[in-house]
Amino acid sequence: MRFKQTGMCLLPVCLNKANHTMPYDLQQITRITTGKILNPNPTPAAITQLLIDSRQLIFPKESLFFAFTGKRNNGHDFIPKLYKSGVRNFIVKKNINTAKYPDANFILVKNMVESLQAIARLHREQFSLKTIAITGSNGKTIVKEWLFQLLEKDYTLVRSPRSYNSQIGVPLSVWQIKPEDEIGIFEAGISQVGEMEKLAPIIRPNIGIFTNIGDAHSKGFASLEEKIREKLKLFKDADCIIYCKDHEDIHGLIQEIYPNKKHFCWSQKEGAHLWIKSVQRDTRQTTFSYCYKNKITKIFLPFTDDASLENASHCLSALCYLNYPPATIKERIAQLEPVAMRLELKDGINNCMLINDSYNSDFSSINIALNFLEQQSFGKKKSIIISDILQSGRKKETLYEELGMLLSGKGLFRVITVGKDIEKLKKHLSDKVVFQHYKSTKNLLAALDFDATQNEVILIKGARKFVFEKITTRLSRKIHNTVLEINLNALLHNLNVYTARLKPETKMMVMVKASAYGSGSIEVAQLLEDHHVDYLAVAYADEGVELRKAGIQSPILVLNPEETVFETMHRYQLEPEIYSNSLLKKFIRQLPPESLPYPIHLKLDTGLKRLGFEAEDLPELIQILQSSPQIVVRSIFSHLAGSDNPQHDDFTNIQAKVFHNLCVKLCGKLGYQPLRHLLNSGGILRFPQYQLEMVRLGIGLYGIDGSGLVSSELKPVLNLKASISQLKTVAPKETVGYNRHGKATKMMKIATISIGYADGLMRKAGNGQYQVFVRGKMAPTVGDICMDMCMIDVSHIPDAQEGDVVEIFGEHVPVEQLAKACDTIAYEIFTGISERVRRVYVQE
Repeated sequence: MRFKQTGMCLLPVCLNKANHTMPYDLQQITRITTGKILNPNPTPAAITQLLIDSRQLIFPKESLFFAFTGKRNNGHDFIPKLYKSGVRNFIVKKNINTAKYPDANFILVKNMVESLQAIARLHREQFSLKTIAITGSNGKTIVKEWLFQLLEKDYTLVRSPRSYNSQIGVPLSVWQIKPEDEIGIFEAGISQVGEMEKLAPIIRPNIGIFTNIGDAHSKGFASLEEKIREKLKLFKDADCIIYCKDHEDIHGLIQEIYPNKKHFCWSQKEGAHLWIKSVQRDTRQTTFSYCYKNKITKIFLPFTDDASLENASHCLSALCYLNYPPATIKERIAQLEPVAMRLELKDGINNCMLINDSYNSDFSSINIALNFLEQQSFGKKKSIIISDILQSGRKKETLYEELGMLLSGKGLFRVITVGKDIEKLKKHLSDKVVFQHYKSTKNLLAALDFDATQNEVILIKGARKFVFEKITTRLSRKIHNTVLEINLNALLHNLNVYTARLKPETKMMVMVKASAYGSGSIEVAQLLEDHHVDYLAVAYADEGVELRKAGIQSPILVLNPEETVFETMHRYQLEPEIYSNSLLKKFIRQLPPESLPYPIHLKLDTGLKRLGFEAEDLPELIQILQSSPQIVVRSIFSHLAGSDNPQHDDFTNIQAKVFHNLCVKLCGKLGYQPLRHLLNSGGILRFPQYQLEMVRLGIGLYGIDGSGLVSSELKPVLNLKASISQLKTVAPKETVGYNRHGKATKMMKIATISIGYADGLMRKAGNGQYQVFVRGKMAPTVGDICMDMCMIDVSHIPDAQEGDVVEIFGEHVPVEQLAKACDTIAYEIFTGISERVRRVYVQE
């Protein structure tokens, strides 16, 4: 035990004595996983890296790859590629022909997740640092990040990257612990009974924080009580539990389960260890007073929402429990900054793209950001602007040597560094990398040639003190304030909702036509390709050409091929939908005489009466196919007319029968079996019996479920936001907007916001027919929607300010509400968002 000076207090911390430091050898890994070494002559191993995603490989010789097997992806399939890249240590669930990999080690285990957890548990046992574990339904990541901000001046800290709180995320978080770390801050989440018992011994918390309880991830529990009991298992061996006494269910069960354990509770009522005595809010901050040990202290919190007050109260309680003096607490909570829980991809100047991660530069999050940079490069040069890495606890030379190794494997064009120490990075980078160093952000802004910064994807990653947001502002393309945010995490979540309902052998085609329903086809296609979607589909050839030029290699189906672009389609390996014999003949005529069989997709009309072959067209079609060896039928498909609507189920079944009969005739004459696909988003959910070899996912990917079967599971992907440009007071009998349609019947406070019908907000949404979301409240439109702006009534929102963000649709306002107000469908709303609306891609 030693004591560390922090302001006016002395905090006891245990010296983090390491019984064993990495690397770990093969025998240790085999023993702790109870695995079996498959290769007869194992080679020496020195494991320092745990790898679960082949795309995140950095240090191959030191990596141990876990061949996780999912419903649609099998990690064993990536072993050959990883072996070629230098990986020599693998944990597998099936026997491997080790003769193909002569100098590699394979450990056969029964359970991949439990093996990962066992290795992390072994690693945790080597260290005696104090740990804080956080669980609850909401706020875990914010509390963790704010505790990091509050404690980083006094301790060398290690914490979970972003939201790594799952059965896999917690082991990977704990694996980061190094001998120099003094306190670990880890979050833990569960979705079913029995999971927390596996995470608790990995974290081994000294202090537990239970944030709150809600409906998130409740499906795996019989009741709210069972859910709380399961979460509380995290604190079985903790010294103290911090929680809010106002959550009566949590309070009662903590008292019942841990009557002899030390508790530290806070409340907005008297009778707790810490009492939030009064709360006052203005437009920019919350002022509250708290009473602890009979002393009242006033604090300023630079946030105004209820969730931030709750999260800050947990952090405040932790600081009080750790004996921080009131003056230090007051100073640091006033300096809390927003938590960047996501990466933002946005347009930059001179055809650049910016990845904004400018709130921190801790080592654990750098690799996550670099992987995002790799995904979003689209053939552009990759660059990074990075600051000194602060409070790492490591020797600077070692730190920047490791950072150099990390960056060296990423193919960077340019590295720009800012700070006092990070210049040491230069000697650890290749001479091919353009290296520029500045002592401060101010120096960079004054000296960097921004006009020469062209055609780059730039990752901006800096510690908070370097105010890198100024660099982001300078590099950003100055365009319309209205923004369409595309949440890539939500998109992947929705993809998984649908893939979970497919048979393992069923392939997935995803529609990225109409600029991926307005979200940006290149960015979405890149993400889908990275996650091994089998096929992409676009409406027209030029959309496919754009994807190919951006480096997309997945097969691409063109739904509306035109004779004038056949040669272009062939040049870019785009596969046409063929819906008539005349179109087929034209396509065959333009194929080079010596070309390999070119893939085509046959469209059958089974009742939609739009495009496609019907029964009477088949004899000629079969004759053409049999006499044309230069083409091969890759798939046969049709469109359902009403798969979302139970009223049309009889017709859907008729369509499926017609499709089956036509396919039987075709395949019998072809002599081979092409892929067949009939189901769209609604069909995937309502007609699993017709999955066949492939399905097509469209609007469901973006969070829209017309069937209503998975509406509660899907997440909104698109979030359209504007801002308040100006506030005005309107007197009774005055009018607002063109044609004087907005009439004031009383004193009104009107906000003009930066979106109009030229941006995609339809005129039907005006005159009170629709409401937007401002500062936690709904605000109706007033008067007509103008071309570039519109007006809303914020009379009931006294703290509304110019510059406030206004959500048009997204997280708080479902797009279906706007579609209903405009007498249309979500498809039209999404695809009608103007190109002048800036797209920003976010990833947590």
